Amino acid sequence: MIDSKEKVQYFIDLQTKIVAHLEYIDGNKFITDSWTRPEGGGGTSRLIENGRIFERAGCNFSHVLGTKLPPAATEHRPELIGQSWEAMGVSLVLHPRNPHCPTVHLNVRTFVTESGVTWYGGGMDLTPYYYYQEDELHWHKICRQALDPYGADLYDNYSAWCDRYFYLKHRKETRGIGGIFYDDVSTDQAFDMTQSVGDHFLPAYCPILLTRNEQPWTEEQRNWQLYRRGRYVEYNLVFDRGTLFGLQSNGRTESILMSMPPLARWTYNYEPEVDSPEHKLMQRITR
Repeated sequence: MIDSKEKVQYFIDLQTKIVAHLEYIDGNKFITDSWTRPEGGGGTSRLIENGRIFERAGCNFSHVLGTKLPPAATEHRPELIGQSWEAMGVSLVLHPRNPHCPTVHLNVRTFVTESGVTWYGGGMDLTPYYYYQEDELHWHKICRQALDPYGADLYDNYSAWCDRYFYLKHRKETRGIGGIFYDDVSTDQAFDMTQSVGDHFLPAYCPILLTRNEQPWTEEQRNWQLYRRGRYVEYNLVFDRGTLFGLQSNGRTESILMSMPPLARWTYNYEPEVDSPEHKLMQRITR
């Protein structure tokens, strides 16, 4: 059902490009784990664990088929319930070791159903453990550059969508400092726009990563990072549509849960000291 070899090749090449650049930064090679799905299709998972910079870095390419769309895909499109489908894309989550380096997420994807309905989705969002305004300004500047060629209002709309989507309702917190997010987009330019988002990921994230990785950190800052990683776990398991889709569609569990941090912690009713750097982050993300 995917209507173009160009689309397949783009996603494969995007994974290859990102992995090569991250290997250069970290100095370690990603392991490669190719897999097939009994219902149809497969993918390639690429992973670093316990690297020089990345405690865990995962980058997935998947191209899968199914006989019936799961609830996570039809929640907003009930007319598609029961249809067979094909999905393809690249997703990544990077968990650096240094608490001053933010966790980051990217996903770009396309869906096609048996009735010919095609849509694109994706985005990228940044989850820091310590808040630096200059990092936020850089991140959102590149996000805007990715979208501006396709509509003057897209960045504002998709940035607001990102803040709404990556929101922990039970904590009244955004997952991080935002970025861009979109879904169910089927305009003529949707594939070109999705390529632009994927292509802007490295210039958006890597300058932040390389700058913050130079900063020393303490055991107390590491404990704060692990505590905040607990929020990442909560969001992914309770709210994330992509995680739910993967699990509901009988996807490959190791690849789906590769987004989880390797270590996290929960501390009962913890409140950071007022006016501390940790409190500064909470002021930015609490809504």
